[in-house]
Amino acid sequence: MIDGLVSGRIHGKPKTGASRNGNSYATAKVRASMADGDSIFVNVIVFADDVIASLLAMDDGDSVALAGTLVPKVWTPQNGEPRAQLDMQAHAVLTAYHINRKRKALQESTDPIPFDDTVNF
Repeated sequence: MIDGLVSGRIHGKPKTGASRNGNSYATAKVRASMADGDSIFVNVIVFADDVIASLLAMDDGDSVALAGTLVPKVWTPQNGEPRAQLDMQAHAVLTAYHINRKRKALQESTDPIPFDDTVNF
């Protein structure tokens, strides 16, 4: 397996499900652009509750970055020309919401402490 980071746009609405043993999961398709201008579809599955919630909050066309294990595959559409595809078991989801929240937290932690000149040393 390959540990990777994939960024792209959600293709369709993510879906939820339950395995035979009752554990929850969510699936999604992400369309990621490649250097040559082509794109590749990444089939994503997540199992952690917080990652499931983040993925299910997304809609078709939303930008997303995912971290997890990748498995390269090949599929052949009806026209017969083989195409690359990736399967990913994601363990982290990063969206524009997360970036804004992290930036705000970082900015608050680096704000200067107000100087109090009444303190004697």
